[in-house]
Amino acid sequence: MPGLAFDGGLAVALQPVGSRAAEGSEAAASGVLSPAEQERARAMAPQARVAFVSRRLAQRTFAAALLDVPPSALQACYSCPNCGAGVEVAHGRPGYLLDGVPAPLLLSVSQAGGWFLLAALLDAPVGMALGADLEHVDGTLFPGFDGVALTEAERRRVQGLPLEVRDLERTRLWARKEAWLKMTGSGLRSRPEDLDVLERPGLADLDLGQWRSVGLPTGFAAAIAVTGP
Repeated sequence: MPGLAFDGGLAVALQPVGSRAAEGSEAAASGVLSPAEQERARAMAPQARVAFVSRRLAQRTFAAALLDVPPSALQACYSCPNCGAGVEVAHGRPGYLLDGVPAPLLLSVSQAGGWFLLAALLDAPVGMALGADLEHVDGTLFPGFDGVALTEAERRRVQGLPLEVRDLERTRLWARKEAWLKMTGSGLRSRPEDLDVLERPGLADLDLGQWRSVGLPTGFAAAIAVTGP
């Protein structure tokens, strides 16, 4: 898969939601995505549907490559803290069944600025969790962001930096928060302004420089969060 990298047991891929994917994704989805995923896609507006289908197909291809099985061998099985888990759920924490049992793979997916990030851990021990997030600087450029998203210590850090790098630092901190909240499963039910991510064990920035060669523009930040059993 283009844009695939490994760091220890962690596999990471970045790729754009491009026109080639858009042209063939919906046709391909009917033979690969689960009925629940297809139903969710049909309820979306056309542009959102193309992005959703493209992301789900890329996610399935990514997982299948790591497990060394055909994409069609995987059965989507999501888990949501409110709706439960199963093949009839098409949102929440991603996962797959393989031969009727949970595939030995932790997954986390994020999308921003026309790109999506895929991260996975193979054969993770029971109790381990993974969160990954990709953000673009445009998503944090609104008045009042610091007050609703950053802790007091984080705000001091941002204000202590040169003006030209403050926006990207806000984006970096937001990616770290989202990755952590995905890893814990609490999402934005937790107040981001109460979550300090300046220094937190198990949380790391993802170096995006290696993906410049596949066309990733500047202005992005990404983070990975992992917790042990």
